[in-house]
Amino acid sequence: MRLARIRRGPGERIELAALVEGEELVSLASVDGCADADPVAALAELGVERLAEHTARLAGGERLAAAELVFEPPVATCTKICCLALNYADHAAESGLEVPPEPVLFFKPTTALIGHGAVVRPPARTRHVEHEVELAVVIGHVAHGLTEENWQDAVAGYTVVNDMTARDLQLANIARNQPWDQFKGFDTFAPLGPYLVTRDEVPDPQNLELTLTVGGEVRQRANTKQMVFPLPRLLADLSDGMTLLPGDVIATGTMAGIAPVADGDVMHATVAGVGTLTNPVRWQST
Repeated sequence: MRLARIRRGPGERIELAALVEGEELVSLASVDGCADADPVAALAELGVERLAEHTARLAGGERLAAAELVFEPPVATCTKICCLALNYADHAAESGLEVPPEPVLFFKPTTALIGHGAVVRPPARTRHVEHEVELAVVIGHVAHGLTEENWQDAVAGYTVVNDMTARDLQLANIARNQPWDQFKGFDTFAPLGPYLVTRDEVPDPQNLELTLTVGGEVRQRANTKQMVFPLPRLLADLSDGMTLLPGDVIATGTMAGIAPVADGDVMHATVAGVGTLTNPVRWQST
């Protein structure tokens, strides 16, 4: 299933919706267990099969055109966005860095989250912002001490994230040996979506093509099989000493091709089989 949190217009209430075909969705707001518009909670309470049955039943009624909707991030509750750095060797190489011997983790605040179609608004303090397309894993239940054998039990599904980065500020802090998380975590710097795709629809998350385009130009392209640390290792490592909660997002790293965005650019971040996340950029004035 492909679940989304949508508004029928700006300021309208958020509804849980499911993609039925093409670019058409049906609202699940009338379904018991879906009123809170929380995809992760609905999956935990009803399961994929029952949600699919409700979606099929409602598909003969009102359908909503995706192009006419406002998309919110496909997680209603998120306590942390866990991001992996240098998890593709070619990105480490273009950054002039060695591939790390262990996963390298940083965090984004949940205030950075925006949905598909929302505007990325870099603050005036930065003049060089770059895109980073990544596969995102969404946690489905409380998880601690996962193993490389049972990690998928904790997964609600997958989505697309664009790890926006104020590169000029980040590099300045790196040169000073100071923390740089702040410059990954500005408001709007974690576009996420459009859909939460349940794990049954992604049989092999370790073999997905990723691309990012701006103005028709392919900036980034890779496959998740090129990760330095694959998903089983990442989930086991993250949950070793840190509890993962429902709705938490794990951004699994980006590949080579990071490049600056200009005012007015529109980014299309795609993970094959998961979706295309589209966000325009509008620079804030001084």
